[in-house]
Amino acid sequence: MLRALEIRDMLIIDRLELAFQPGLNVLTGETGAGKSILLDALGFVLGWRGRAELVRAGAEQGEVVAEFELGADHAARAVLEEAGLPSEDMLILRRVNTKDGRKTAWVNDRRCSGEVLRQLSDTLLELHGQHDDRGLLNPRGHRQLLDQYAGAGDALEAVRKAWRARGQAAKALEQAEAELAEVRAEEDFLRHAVDELSKLAPEAGEEEALDTARRRMQSAEKIREDISRAHQALSEGAEGAMSDALRWLEGASDRAEGGVDAPISALERAMVELGEAVSGVEACLDGLNFDAHELEATEERLFAIRALARKHQVGPDQLPELAETLGDRLARLDRGADDVEALRAALRHAEAGYDTAAVALSDLRKGAASGLDAAVTGELQPLKMERAVFHTEITEAEPGPEGRDAVAFTVATNPGAPAGPLNKIASGGELSRFLLALKVCLTGEDASRTMIFDEIDRGVGGATADAVGRRLKALAAGGQVLVVTHSPQVAALGAHHWQVAKRVDGEVTTSTVTPLDPEAREDEIARMLAGDTVTSEARAAARALLHG
Repeated sequence: MLRALEIRDMLIIDRLELAFQPGLNVLTGETGAGKSILLDALGFVLGWRGRAELVRAGAEQGEVVAEFELGADHAARAVLEEAGLPSEDMLILRRVNTKDGRKTAWVNDRRCSGEVLRQLSDTLLELHGQHDDRGLLNPRGHRQLLDQYAGAGDALEAVRKAWRARGQAAKALEQAEAELAEVRAEEDFLRHAVDELSKLAPEAGEEEALDTARRRMQSAEKIREDISRAHQALSEGAEGAMSDALRWLEGASDRAEGGVDAPISALERAMVELGEAVSGVEACLDGLNFDAHELEATEERLFAIRALARKHQVGPDQLPELAETLGDRLARLDRGADDVEALRAALRHAEAGYDTAAVALSDLRKGAASGLDAAVTGELQPLKMERAVFHTEITEAEPGPEGRDAVAFTVATNPGAPAGPLNKIASGGELSRFLLALKVCLTGEDASRTMIFDEIDRGVGGATADAVGRRLKALAAGGQVLVVTHSPQVAALGAHHWQVAKRVDGEVTTSTVTPLDPEAREDEIARMLAGDTVTSEARAAARALLHG
C-alpha cells in the first residue's frame, strides 16, 4: 500500500509531504485547489504518460518520491527481480523531471526505465474515475475482471498451457512438412548421389594414397634398370672382391704380428653393411614389381574420386562425410511420411487438450457470469439504480491463450430499454456507480493494490452519496482506498482526511495539502455542505454525518 508521497516543485506545489494510512483516505477541497495535481504527480512517479510540462515555474527540476509497503508475496517483487532491482519491504520510487523535459527514475536508489515503473504501477495501484479507459470502459479488461471474480486462475493456466502445447505441436508439424517437401524436391538427386557414393565408397586420405602409388608405378620403369645394375654390382663384384680380400688377410694374420687386425675388422664391418645394402636394394626392386593392370585400376579409381569431388564441389577427403550427410537426408525422406503423420496425430491430441481446457474455462465463466450479474444487481439497489440491469455477455471469439470467449459488460438503465456497452448507455454518475458495485462484488480482489477513485461520486448526493461512501469504506477494509471527492457524505466516512487548498501570494500560486484533525474535519465537511458561508445548521449537519 502507499505509505508516503513527497512532491517538490511540480506544477503549483513547491514542497509537499503526505503520509497515507490503511483504510479509506479522502481528499477534499474546492474546485481548482489542486486535487488532480496530486494524481498527476503520483502518475508521474509511476511512469504514466500525462502532462508534458510538470516542473513548477521558476524551478530547475521537479521531483516526486513515493513509498510503498510490500508484503512478502507482493506481485511487485517479481517485477523487481526480473529487472535486477533490489526487493525490500519498503519500495521507494523516485523520479525527476528537469525543466527541459528530461526524466530520470530510481527504484530503491537504483536507476531504472519508465517501462519498469509502469510494470510496477500495474501491481501497486488502480486508478478509477468517470473516464476510466483502463477499467470498465475498456472491453478488453472485462474478461480479466470476470476471471478474477470466478477465481479462474487454475483453469486459465490450464488453457494457457494447452495453448502453448498446441502451438509447439503445430510448429513442429509445420517444420517437418517443410523439411519433407524440401527433401522430396531433390529426391531423384539424393537417390542417385547416395547410390553413386555408396558404390565408390571413398575413404578419407585415399586420394592421396592412390596418387602416391600411381606416381611410384609410373616412375618404376625409369629407375628399375639403374637399381638392378647396382644390385648386380653389389651382390657379385663388390661382395666377391671383399670376400677374397678378407680371406687373404686372415691367412696372413698369423705372420703379420697383428698388423692386419684392424683391416680385417673394418672389412668384417663392411661386409655386414654391404649385406644390409643388398637387402635394401632387393626390397626396392620387389616394390617396383607391379602389374600393368594394377596401374590402370589405381588411375581409374583416383580419377573417379576426383571427378566425384568436383561434381559435388567438395574436397576428395570430404566425400565420406558427404555420403553420410546425403544418406541421412535420404533416410529422413524415407521415414518422413511416418514422422509427419505422427506429428499430425500429436497436433490433434494437443488441439483436443486445448478444446477440453477451453470448454472447462468457458463453463466456469458462464457460471460466474450469472453470479456476478446477480451480485452487481444487488449492489445497484442501495446505489439508487434498482431498475438498472447489469449483464455479462459471453460470445465466442478466436481461440487464444486465454480461451475462446469474448466478454463484455452491458447495462440497461431502465426496464424495457435495450442493453448496450457501458460507455454508450450509462451517464457519468451511473458509470461510477456501476464501477463501484462491480468492485465491491470482486471479493477476490488483491488487497495489496491501492485503489484510487477520482470523483467517482460526481452527480450523486444524499442517500445515494452515502451508499457510495459506505461501499468505498467496505472496499478499503483490509486494504487501502484513496478518494478524491466533493461529496460530504463520502468524506464523512473516511478514516483519514486531507484538505487540498490553493494559496496566492502576490504573483505566486501554490497548492497545499493538510491532514485534518476532528475539529478541522468538521469545518471542512460543513463547508462542503454549505459553500462559502458556513452556518450553524451546516456544522450540525457535518457533526451528524461524522458521528451518525
